Amino acid sequence: MADSKTIKLPDVGDFADIEIIEVLVAPGDEVEEEQGLIVLESDKATMEIPSPEAGTIEKLIVSVGDRVNKGDDIAVISPSGGGESGKDQNDASAGDEEDKDKGQDKPADENKDKDQGERKREAEAPKSAAETASGLGKPRKPHPGDSGGGERSTRLIHASPSIRRYARELGVDLEQVVGSGAKGRIQKTDVKAFIKTAMTGGGAAAAAGGVAIAAIPDVDHSKFGEIESRPLSRIKKISGAHLHRSWVNVPHVTQFDEADVTDLEAFRKSLAKEAEQKGVRLTPLIFLMKAVVSALQQYPDFNASLDSAGENLILKKYFHIGIAVDTPNGLVVPVIRDVDQKGIYDLAAELGETSKRARDGKLSPTDMQGGCFTISSLGGIGGTYFTPIVNAPEVAILGVSRSKMQPVYRDGEFVPRMILPFGLSYDHRVIDGAQAARFTSYLSQVITDIRRVLL
Repeated sequence: MADSKTIKLPDVGDFADIEIIEVLVAPGDEVEEEQGLIVLESDKATMEIPSPEAGTIEKLIVSVGDRVNKGDDIAVISPSGGGESGKDQNDASAGDEEDKDKGQDKPADENKDKDQGERKREAEAPKSAAETASGLGKPRKPHPGDSGGGERSTRLIHASPSIRRYARELGVDLEQVVGSGAKGRIQKTDVKAFIKTAMTGGGAAAAAGGVAIAAIPDVDHSKFGEIESRPLSRIKKISGAHLHRSWVNVPHVTQFDEADVTDLEAFRKSLAKEAEQKGVRLTPLIFLMKAVVSALQQYPDFNASLDSAGENLILKKYFHIGIAVDTPNGLVVPVIRDVDQKGIYDLAAELGETSKRARDGKLSPTDMQGGCFTISSLGGIGGTYFTPIVNAPEVAILGVSRSKMQPVYRDGEFVPRMILPFGLSYDHRVIDGAQAARFTSYLSQVITDIRRVLL
């Protein structure tokens, strides 16, 4: 198969050891250029890896549950339009047989052997040092229940992707869990047993910091009436784990405030025709983004992240704002970069295009990386106040509700004013209450008089 080519994983952003959650093709399938081959799952994002060209899939080198990195082999494809394909393939097959008779191993044979023996080797032998360093295989730490740190201290962690996700959501370190399945494979019951041991004072397991809370018990709801089981969307599963981590690890406090947007709304509506001529729609969110950047410049501790040790504050000199977007499959947070350097019409065009890609499920992981601060606006739906969850490793998030006309007492009389309620949730390890109050007070002033962004 002289024309065969190996498809490698392209650059998918600043990620490593990305899990394959779905394989979309099989050997012998004919694929078109840009047709999806596999689906990867990273932090809060999934994406399809397309075929770089049309052809026939000769061999799949990966499978569901594998973890891959940039440049890893995915599949072998025989591109279409290669001339006398039937003759070439027959000749190649004959050549393969001749090479085999001569004792020469072809890469395809190696891949076949790898596919057939991969699971067996994974279960029975430790990974190589290179694989261990890359995170594809990791030796188990000695478990408190192991006798003398014998065989278990060097065995690999064997667990399905669903079990790994379940453990991540609960904060369980699988290195501390003893598997009861075949060849030490970790089952869901093993994770639950570990949690029970830790929560009942199970000695070293609890001391190891493997878990902080107990799991919610399983309940057979069908005993009480008719039910229907519907699986969560993939985005909700991913974002759920992220939100759980943030909620458990970040000490949340929320500061509420209001802003008078009467003048801002009048200014925004005065620009409606000009915006229409430019082919964009000016929403209140565009002005909120500029106001937030002004507040971040005034209070740089909010434009920061804690390092992994929790001992240093990383202050950012750029202003990338995450915008929570409601999609049919769940909430995603694409990042609009360099908001401080863009005008309102440029921001309106970019936000409109990004929101459309989000709803169409076409965001890449890099579209959701690098955020400094997040805005979650429910003003188009309703509500008064809500408490948003900090999008860690950011240290604060703004939750915006629907504005409404209210009577405001001015100069001895009540006058109608449009009031916007909002809430700022923040990481109390970084931000104290006085700082948060100053931030929301300043933000309210900027929103009330948007000209302050020029100061």
